[in-house]
Amino acid sequence: MDANAPVNILLVDDQPAKLLSYEAILSGLGENLIKATSAREALERLLTNEIAVILVDVCMPELDGFEFARMVREHPRFQQTAIIFVSAVLLTEVDALRGYEMGAVDYVPVPVVPEVLRAKIKVFSELYRKTKQLEALNRRLEQRVAERTSELEAANARLIQSEQLRSLALAAGQMGSWDWDVAADHSSWDDGQCRIFGVDPETFKATRDSVLPLILEEDLPVFEEALRQAPEDARILQAKFRVLRPSGEIRSCIGIAAAERDGDGRITRLSGVTVDMTDLEKAQEHQLLLTREVDHRAKNALAVVQAIVRLTRANSLSAYVTAIEGRIGALSRAHALLASSRWEGAKLESIVEQELAPYRAKANANIAAAGPDIVLPPAIGQTVSLALHELATNAAKYGALSALSGKIELTWKLDTGRLVLEWVEHGGPPPAPPKVFGYGIKTVTAAFERQLQGDVTFQWLPQGLRCRLALPFGPRNLTMAATVTAPKRIAETSPAAPLVVKGNRLLLVEDEALVAAMMTEALGQIGFEILGPFGKMDYRLGAAVAGEIDAAILDVNIGGELVYPIAEILAARGIPFAFVTGYSEENIDKRFANVPIMQKPVERKALQAVFAVPRSALAERSENVVSQM
Repeated sequence: MDANAPVNILLVDDQPAKLLSYEAILSGLGENLIKATSAREALERLLTNEIAVILVDVCMPELDGFEFARMVREHPRFQQTAIIFVSAVLLTEVDALRGYEMGAVDYVPVPVVPEVLRAKIKVFSELYRKTKQLEALNRRLEQRVAERTSELEAANARLIQSEQLRSLALAAGQMGSWDWDVAADHSSWDDGQCRIFGVDPETFKATRDSVLPLILEEDLPVFEEALRQAPEDARILQAKFRVLRPSGEIRSCIGIAAAERDGDGRITRLSGVTVDMTDLEKAQEHQLLLTREVDHRAKNALAVVQAIVRLTRANSLSAYVTAIEGRIGALSRAHALLASSRWEGAKLESIVEQELAPYRAKANANIAAAGPDIVLPPAIGQTVSLALHELATNAAKYGALSALSGKIELTWKLDTGRLVLEWVEHGGPPPAPPKVFGYGIKTVTAAFERQLQGDVTFQWLPQGLRCRLALPFGPRNLTMAATVTAPKRIAETSPAAPLVVKGNRLLLVEDEALVAAMMTEALGQIGFEILGPFGKMDYRLGAAVAGEIDAAILDVNIGGELVYPIAEILAARGIPFAFVTGYSEENIDKRFANVPIMQKPVERKALQAVFAVPRSALAERSENVVSQM
């Protein structure tokens, strides 16, 4: 086989999109890529082609990757064919062992790192070529065995040694090979080994004195331990360590070596490979981070739905159901828009179109919407969506959309670092200012003024309602100003019993307006006077923390910032507080291990159970209420 001839790579996956992505990643290798969308089709391709490497998805509907690998290995022709599994799920050790028993030589986790996949495929393709070349060489050598026996034995020995070195790299992606004569302290490195250690292959000489400084000092005992405790009959040694490149970058690696011993069992030579695992470990950490973030967002969404259910008021059951469905629908539509952009943001124009589409007439003449192209971050996108839903619902019941001649004009613009939305109704029945603000007005006002630090203006004019929504929009440039210096040591509290508070002034820090409104109502019923709620880490919150308060409830993540500086100040002042969060408890800073934690969505009984309010505080509050009537 020609050393430069392309080999056949079989790609097996039941999803065409993933096959297309593998083809795009591997196209630059110059190999022949053969695709199959099922295990049955893959077996047909195997029988009609010489395949060097098989890349197969673990999870397929008809026949999974494990069973497919077993069937391939049972065929004598394919017992040496390299099989790489692709898995979207982090496999357990049991699954990994099962895969290796079925004939797998490696795993590639999803999301696939293109460089890692290309490196793996390249290694096995080269191994396949070398194997074919070896077979051809053996055939030629057999013809000359009578006259060149000694030459043939030497060539076979060199080829077998080369094959052993390559077999150590079957699980490698980014790898380098090396050889170390222990007695002579002489090493030889290939370019891949030099690349991992960040040294120049033209000038670097690998000796004990030059290599040891390139390994983190705390990892050096790993090598000594591996050599000292290795059984005398052990042929393969392995150790995990970190490389400290001359540039200061740290890489996480695994070293695998084959040992040669003298007659007394002492190691005289080590030949092996170094595998750079840094990118793979980062991908696994990123996957875990995404899992935690999805859990957090799901719990926050449930908390918002819980708040909608508890805060909605209606005169009848059917009206209540309609209101609930509409508000949850608005939340769902905003969620879908954000999910389509991987929660990086949603276009304001798309939010407006989705929320107003059910109210448009066939000619679309009753609603006009215009403004610049703006992408809203997730927190603002959800709030604007719910606000537009409330305005549209109110217009359909009582305003411009309740009359055939009614019209709505919605415009938005950026004005000196602020996003301004103008909602104007005309042509409907003359509006009258409500005697008591309902859920919609309260929700819109709370969301914009408390959660987003903006402002809301309602005008009930004879020609129709006018509503102006404004909020800061641009780079975040506010910093929290607090007059109290946090201590290094955090005061301890016991979560086993309710936190005892001396009064009823409670600081509430929560950036979801609906959740904050629900908690305010529930805490008020318990007997607390709420200071806040605060939805942003700015000077107003800093001033409130330094003021007169008796207890606090803190959302751990406020607009992307951790609330720990506030917790430190409260601990320094000896004020009891509790956390509320959508993250799991193990993600909370260990300094606050004894602080009570409430998981979102928060139930009212959980709020009641956290604090023990003295009867004197409740009585004092009741007297104050009576004196104000």
